[in-house]
Order: sequence, then C-alpha cells, then structure tokens
Amino acid sequence: MNHPTGLTFRDATDADVDTLVALVESAYRGEASRAGWTTEADILDGQRTDPEGVREIVKSPDSRLLVVERDGRAVACCQLEHRGEYAYFGMFAVSPALQGEGLGKAVMTEAERQVREAWGVTEMHMTVISVREDLIAWYERRGYRRTGKTSPFPYGDERFGIPRRADLRFELLVKPLV
Repeated sequence: MNHPTGLTFRDATDADVDTLVALVESAYRGEASRAGWTTEADILDGQRTDPEGVREIVKSPDSRLLVVERDGRAVACCQLEHRGEYAYFGMFAVSPALQGEGLGKAVMTEAERQVREAWGVTEMHMTVISVREDLIAWYERRGYRRTGKTSPFPYGDERFGIPRRADLRFELLVKPLV
C-alpha cells in the first residue's frame, strides 16, 4: 500500500528474510547501530534476531511482518501479531541513517491502523527492555503507557543477544486503539 509519506507498506515474504535481519541488526547491534538512537550496543552484544526467527514470523498464521519501503528499499519493519483482543507490536526497526525524520512515527501510526482494521483489536501491546528509558519515553509520547508488568530477559539464550548487564527485563507497554 502506498502511503502519503512516500512509504510503501507490505507483508514480508521469504525473499525478504536476509534484508530484514540486516535491517534489524543495523538498528540495534554493533557500532553501525550507533548512527541512530535506538542502539542497544551498550547493553547487549551478539545478535538481535536471525533468519530463523524472522522466517518464523513470516510463516506464522497469526503474525505479519510489515516491510516499509521507500524508493524500493526496505527502510523499516515491524511485527504485528494477533493475540485475541489485542495485537502485539515487535521487531520494530528503522534504518539508523533515517532515524529522527518521523519515519518511526509514520510506521507506528500505519501499524496501529492496520491492526484495528484487519483484526478489530482495541489495544496494542509491546515489550521494551526496561532500562531503555529514552525509548520508553518515545513510546509514551505516542500514547503508550507503562503497566509496571515485567517479564524476565532470556539470559543464556544467545538468539536474543548477550547481555552486558545483569538487570535486564522486559516491561509491558499498552496503548488503547479506540
């Protein structure tokens, strides 16, 4: 779907897996991720995702992996998962070179519109690493609220990265979509 921002939104296919893994990694891990503000390089080493994890989302009947393109190039992505009365928003990545231009806000707005329309859900849920105060504040400005509910970080499972600190956990953020 073409968007007024010049962005195109479409569901990912198997052909997109390697491109999306590279996009997610560039936004969160390693020195290259420091070009943007979403980096997790100070709290996690290792990978953020892998081809198997991305392919699993692409193939899941309850999930969609939204690819956001500008001029035919993937510049952002996000996972949308139907979980009954709410949708889960995850694997959100914006190319570090394009962060700060309003692209993330446009992607979130479109993702929220799509889950309301396609699934009739009334809430969007997401989990954010609780020490990411700057990122949580950004989501709060978009209408998400902290719930105080946390879940443990998967220490020891290197598919999610190699923690550089011992106090990591995920906090649930929720936004009403009505």
